[in-house]
Amino acid sequence: MGKHFDMGSMIVIIVTFILFITALFTKGLTQDLLLEAGVFLVSVKLILMAHKNSVDVKSFQKEIQEIKELLKEKQ
Repeated sequence: MGKHFDMGSMIVIIVTFILFITALFTKGLTQDLLLEAGVFLVSVKLILMAHKNSVDVKSFQKEIQEIKELLKEKQ
C-alpha cells in the first residue's frame, strides 16, 4: 500500500478513520453520524483524486521522455 499512497495521504486516511470511529461511538447512530460519514467520504475522495493525478503525471512524464528520445534520434 505504501507505493500507491504517500506518507501524508496515509496519515490523513488513518486520522480521519480514527475520528470517524470515535464519532460513531460517542454520537451513536444519530443524524450527526451522516455528517461525519460525509466528511470521511470527502477526505477519501480527495486522496483518491490526488493519487489519480500522481499516476497521470507519471504517465505523462514517461510519454514526454519517449518523445524526447525520438526527437534526439531524428537529429
